[in-house]
Parts: sequence; structure tokens; C-alpha cells
Amino acid sequence: MGRPWLEPSVHWPELTEATRHLDAPVGALHLGALRWNAHEMVRRAAGTPIRVATKSIRVRAVIEALLALPGYRGVLAYTLAEAIWLAGRMPSLDDLVVGYPTAETAGIRRLATDGDLARRITLMVDSPAQLDLVDAVLPPAEREEIRVCLELDASWHAPVLGHLGVRRSPVHDPDDAGALAAYIAERPGFRLVGVMAYEAQVAGVVNAPRGRPVDGAVNRWMQSRSMPELVERRARAVAAVRRHADLEFVNGGGTGSLEATAADPSVTELGAGSGILAGHLFDGYLHFTPAPAAAFALDVVRSPSARHATILGGGWIASGPPAVDRLPQVVWPEGLRMLPREAAGEVQTPVTGRPAARLRAGDRIWLRHTKSGELAEHLNEFAVVDGDEVVGTVPTYRGEGMAFL
Repeated sequence: MGRPWLEPSVHWPELTEATRHLDAPVGALHLGALRWNAHEMVRRAAGTPIRVATKSIRVRAVIEALLALPGYRGVLAYTLAEAIWLAGRMPSLDDLVVGYPTAETAGIRRLATDGDLARRITLMVDSPAQLDLVDAVLPPAEREEIRVCLELDASWHAPVLGHLGVRRSPVHDPDDAGALAAYIAERPGFRLVGVMAYEAQVAGVVNAPRGRPVDGAVNRWMQSRSMPELVERRARAVAAVRRHADLEFVNGGGTGSLEATAADPSVTELGAGSGILAGHLFDGYLHFTPAPAAAFALDVVRSPSARHATILGGGWIASGPPAVDRLPQVVWPEGLRMLPREAAGEVQTPVTGRPAARLRAGDRIWLRHTKSGELAEHLNEFAVVDGDEVVGTVPTYRGEGMAFL
């Protein structure tokens, strides 16, 4: 398989030529890179099916294409409204898990009064309060049985360093997981079908950040100790939950931890999505290298000095702690960089570097996003590029008139 993205002097000019007829902002999906990433994720999963994390993609056509490939099964939606919408647009998709607890009362009512949706969609819970919220919308006698998944906290309580990971579920210990499972089993109107644990400190923390070797060494040390702790604790938690429920799945992992999580015998499926479009954050791992499958191009509109060029737009900032690594990365022409005092602006982004002097109004600058989902929040559609030709377009959620969060 050819990999033109490994040669910037080939890849970015080809994208420029293919999309020259399109007005900026231009979002491009490189078909070869998409295929590479999709198959690489399956290879890394080593036989464990991958549930597609839709928040990192937000393009229905890409989600559908992934689910048609061996190795992918079901979706991990980020809101109930999104799950209901996907279920309506994709009739063959019968396995949707909402990855976060919901307080969407209209969505809960819709789910609770539609037998087909209730059969296909599973809600995330980590507290009796979330069950109370469902019952406040409709009591068990007046609604369908609601499928639920119990979320186990996967963070590491490290010696000295304390909490490492993300603040998600309050259910950390196996005994607490078993107790909540027992409670759900006795609660009318609910059926516990799954367990999920997202090890963000392994899956979402880069272990070889560019230019930060000390951070990389610390992160690798942390991950080498956090993962064994979680494997042992997750096994005990799943065993405790299985005493009260006939589980259909145990979900774990993310793009950065596919190998490690797939090796956990208690896990039956992986959740991942960011590695498909592959923002530049995912260049910072030692054990895998995704292809830059998605990028966006903006126009130069003025030259404020002989050493600067200004592009229209660019402030497509990723979520997370405010830092330079949340900014889009200028990738073509090579040698351009943002200005520290201005960075990526909502309406304009000045750049400098050797190529800036020769840039003129109308020239194209290519950038890569940090994570994945932020691109679809700014674009109505992506141009699908194969070689130096646009072979089609696909709408984003935004392009279909949907914005869920």
C-alpha cells in the first residue's frame, strides 16, 4: 500500500491540487490514510472488536464505513440525542452505547416509549441518582425496560502523585461495583448489560511528546504501573458485577491503549475513534504512528510585513488543558509557525517562518487539528481525496444540521 503522507512534499501539494477549486475553509479526508488507520487499529486490537467512539469522528459516512469493516462493532455515542439520531439514520445499527450519563429528559422519554430504541440503545450509569432521573421521566410501569452499562473508574491512585486519569465515575473499587450492580439488578425497569472503564491516563496521554523527553519518560513510567493495577482491579470488578448481571460486553481502552487493553482478559471490546482521523496529538506515541487522514486548508488573505502572512480563521482549538498542544498544527508549507502572542485566532491567524515571505493572498495553508472532533464542529462537509482528485464529499454532523454538544 502506498503511503504518500510519509512524503510531505508529495502529500500536501496533492491535497492542494485536488481541492484547488473549493473555497476555504476546506476539510479533506485522505482516502488512503483513512483506510490505513482503520486497518492499523484492527491490527493493534488483535482480534478484540472495536466500538466506534463517534465524538472523535462526527461524520456519519465514516462511521458507516467503519462498521462495514471486520473488526468494528457498535458505536459509543457521546449523547443520548446523538444515539437516537444515529439509530434513526442507520436502521441496521442495533448496538449503541451512550458513553456518558444523560440528563436529557426529552431523549429519555423518547427512548423509554420506543421499544425499538430501547432494544438498541444502552445508557451509561454510575449512581442510583441517574436511575432516579429516568424514573422521574416515566416510572417502570409506564415505559420500556432501559438497558444500562456500569462505568468503573479507571484512574490510578498513585503513590505520592495521587489521582492520575480523568474524573469520571465515582465507582473505583470492585466492592463498590458489585454493590451498584446488585442495586441495579433489584431495581425495576432496568437491565444491566455492560461494564465500561476508560483508562485515559494510558489511552489519552502521549508517551513520546515531541521535544519533551522528560515528560515522555515520566508518562511511560506512569503507564507501565497504572495498566497492571487496572487489569487486576478491573478483573475483580467485572467478576463482582457478573454475580448480579449477565453481561453482554466489557468495554475498555482508547486509541492510545489498544494493545494493552486488548491484552486484558476481562475486556471483550475496545472503544476508540481518534485514531481514525488522527489529529497531531496522536503523533506523540512510541508504539504506533497513525496517518494524517484529516486536515484543513485556509487562505492567506494579507501580508502584514515581509516576514508574516495572515490566514483567515484557524482558531479551531481542542478540548483539554489550555496549552500549545491544543492548537492546530501548521504543516504546509513546511517551516511556518504561529506567533506565540497571537496563536490561532477566531478570525485570523498570522504565521511566520521562511516561507511566509513568498506567500501571497489566495495561497493555501494546510493545518492539522489536535484531536479529532473539533474539525466537524467547524466544517459542513469533507472532501474525500484519492491521490490528487476529489472523489466525493461527505457531510459532517454540522452539515446534516446536527450539533449535539
